[in-house]
Amino acid sequence: QLQLVESGGGLVQPGGSLRLTCTGSGGALDYFAIGWFRQRPEAEREAVGCISSSNTGRNNISYLEDSDKGRFTISKDDAKNTVHLEMNNLNADDAGVYYCAGGIRCTFIGTLFDTWGQGTQVTVSS
Repeated sequence: QLQLVESGGGLVQPGGSLRLTCTGSGGALDYFAIGWFRQRPEAEREAVGCISSSNTGRNNISYLEDSDKGRFTISKDDAKNTVHLEMNNLNADDAGVYYCAGGIRCTFIGTLFDTWGQGTQVTVSS
Protein backbone atom coordinates (compact mmCIF):
# COMPACT_ATOMS: atom_id res chain seq x y z
CA GLN A 1 0.00 0.00 0.00
CA LEU A 2 1.36 3.38 -0.99
CA GLN A 3 2.56 5.63 1.79
CA LEU A 4 3.76 9.21 1.40
CA VAL A 5 5.97 11.35 3.61
CA GLU A 6 6.62 15.05 3.06
CA SER A 7 9.78 16.82 4.11
CA GLY A 8 11.65 20.04 3.47
CA GLY A 9 9.36 22.53 5.14
CA GLY A 10 10.61 25.20 7.48
CA LEU A 11 11.03 28.91 8.06
CA VAL A 12 12.01 31.06 5.10
CA GLN A 13 12.22 34.80 4.61
CA PRO A 14 9.99 36.55 2.07
CA GLY A 15 11.53 36.19 -1.36
CA GLY A 16 13.28 32.99 -0.35
CA SER A 17 12.99 29.46 -1.70
CA LEU A 18 12.16 26.02 -0.41
CA ARG A 19 12.20 22.57 -1.92
CA LEU A 20 9.62 20.18 -0.58
CA THR A 21 10.01 16.45 -1.08
CA CYS A 22 7.35 13.77 -1.17
CA THR A 23 8.88 10.34 -0.61
CA GLY A 24 6.93 7.23 -1.49
CA SER A 25 7.06 3.73 -0.08
CA GLY A 26 5.01 0.65 -0.82
CA GLY A 27 4.67 1.65 -4.46
CA ALA A 28 6.43 3.41 -7.30
CA LEU A 29 5.39 7.04 -7.53
CA ASP A 30 5.89 6.84 -11.28
CA TYR A 31 2.58 4.97 -11.46
CA PHE A 32 0.65 7.59 -9.51
CA ALA A 33 -0.43 11.12 -10.11
CA ILE A 34 1.09 13.11 -7.25
CA GLY A 35 -0.64 16.26 -6.19
CA TRP A 36 0.52 19.01 -3.86
CA PHE A 37 -1.96 20.79 -1.64
CA ARG A 38 -1.66 23.63 0.83
CA GLN A 39 -3.73 24.46 3.89
CA ARG A 40 -3.37 27.93 5.29
CA PRO A 41 -4.43 28.62 8.90
CA GLU A 42 -8.22 28.74 9.23
CA ALA A 43 -8.65 28.13 5.51
CA GLU A 44 -9.76 25.32 3.25
CA ARG A 45 -7.19 23.02 1.72
CA GLU A 46 -6.31 24.19 -1.78
CA ALA A 47 -4.50 22.68 -4.71
CA VAL A 48 -1.01 23.81 -5.60
CA GLY A 49 -0.22 21.50 -8.48
CA CYS A 50 0.13 17.96 -9.70
CA ILE A 51 2.45 15.80 -11.75
CA SER A 52 1.00 13.03 -13.86
CA SER A 53 1.82 9.34 -13.82
CA SER A 54 3.40 7.35 -16.61
CA ASN A 55 0.20 5.31 -16.91
CA THR A 56 -1.78 8.09 -18.50
CA GLY A 57 0.46 8.50 -21.49
CA ARG A 58 1.18 12.03 -20.31
CA ASN A 59 4.27 11.15 -18.40
CA ASN A 60 5.47 13.66 -15.90
CA ILE A 61 3.44 16.58 -17.12
CA SER A 62 2.97 19.01 -14.26
CA TYR A 63 0.01 21.23 -13.65
CA LEU A 64 0.08 24.26 -11.44
CA GLU A 65 -2.55 26.63 -10.19
CA ASP A 66 -2.37 29.95 -12.03
CA SER A 67 -1.21 31.80 -8.94
CA ASP A 68 1.81 29.54 -8.60
CA LYS A 69 2.95 29.39 -12.19
CA GLY A 70 6.33 30.98 -12.74
CA ARG A 71 7.31 30.50 -9.12
CA PHE A 72 6.69 26.82 -8.44
CA THR A 73 7.98 23.73 -10.22
CA ILE A 74 7.02 20.10 -9.74
CA SER A 75 9.41 17.35 -10.72
CA LYS A 76 9.79 13.64 -10.20
CA ASP A 77 12.87 11.53 -9.42
CA ASP A 78 11.98 7.94 -10.22
CA ALA A 79 15.30 6.56 -8.96
CA LYS A 80 14.65 7.97 -5.49
CA ASN A 81 10.88 7.50 -5.64
CA THR A 82 10.35 11.13 -4.82
CA VAL A 83 8.41 14.11 -6.12
CA HIS A 84 9.65 17.62 -5.47
CA LEU A 85 7.88 20.93 -5.19
CA GLU A 86 10.35 23.73 -5.80
CA MET A 87 9.02 27.07 -4.53
CA ASN A 88 10.69 30.37 -5.28
CA ASN A 89 10.03 33.99 -4.37
CA LEU A 90 7.89 32.96 -1.44
CA ASN A 91 5.54 35.37 0.27
CA ALA A 92 3.33 35.27 3.31
CA ASP A 93 0.41 33.89 1.30
CA ASP A 94 2.43 30.77 0.57
CA ALA A 95 2.67 29.81 4.24
CA GLY A 96 0.76 26.79 5.48
CA VAL A 97 0.94 23.04 5.75
CA TYR A 98 1.83 21.39 2.47
CA TYR A 99 0.62 17.91 1.68
CA CYS A 100 1.38 15.52 -1.14
CA ALA A 101 -1.23 13.07 -2.27
CA GLY A 102 -1.34 10.08 -4.59
CA GLY A 103 -4.09 9.30 -7.04
CA ILE A 104 -4.98 7.87 -10.41
CA ARG A 105 -4.85 11.05 -12.46
CA CYS A 106 -4.06 14.71 -11.97
CA THR A 107 -6.84 16.86 -10.65
CA PHE A 108 -7.10 19.86 -8.39
CA ILE A 109 -9.87 18.10 -6.44
CA GLY A 110 -8.34 16.77 -3.27
CA THR A 111 -11.04 14.23 -2.52
CA LEU A 112 -10.09 12.32 -5.67
CA PHE A 113 -6.70 11.46 -4.20
CA ASP A 114 -6.52 8.22 -2.23
CA THR A 115 -3.30 8.53 -0.25
CA TRP A 116 -2.05 11.50 1.75
CA GLY A 117 1.09 12.34 3.64
CA GLN A 118 1.14 13.92 7.07
CA GLY A 119 2.13 17.36 5.81
CA THR A 120 5.10 19.66 6.25
CA GLN A 121 4.88 23.20 7.63
CA VAL A 122 6.06 26.17 5.59
CA THR A 123 6.45 29.47 7.39
CA VAL A 124 7.32 32.67 5.53
CA SER A 125 8.46 35.43 7.82
CA SER A 126 11.22 37.95 8.25
